Amino acid sequence: MSARRTHVLSGSKFEELAGYARAVVVGERIFVSGTVGVDFATGAMPETAKEQAEFALDTIERALEEAGSGLRDVVRVRVYVPDPDDVVAVSGVLKARCGAARPANTTVCAPLAVPGCRVEIEVDAIRGSG
Repeated sequence: MSARRTHVLSGSKFEELAGYARAVVVGERIFVSGTVGVDFATGAMPETAKEQAEFALDTIERALEEAGSGLRDVVRVRVYVPDPDDVVAVSGVLKARCGAARPANTTVCAPLAVPGCRVEIEVDAIRGSG
């Protein structure tokens, strides 16, 4: 018998535009989509990569909590940063928020699809693993 798939939505206009969910839950596994540092309720975007990383992780944390999990259960992080000079600031936020879980991590420097975004973060979590 296969595990049932459920979805977590954050209200992002990007989810509606591209037809995806903020997170997909299958069994105990939670896959959180790439998340930029935008307040989806207001459209506000902080200026610094550090602040954007905090906003992104706030959105990710809410999605994980809705799925019955949290940042403690994160096993994999993927980070996309356009400017290599922002990697240290973003990494500091990741360590502060996810460091206790010691997830596997990949950071890639590449352009992002949303103008003004300085970071995009996606995570995989296994409920109850932390």
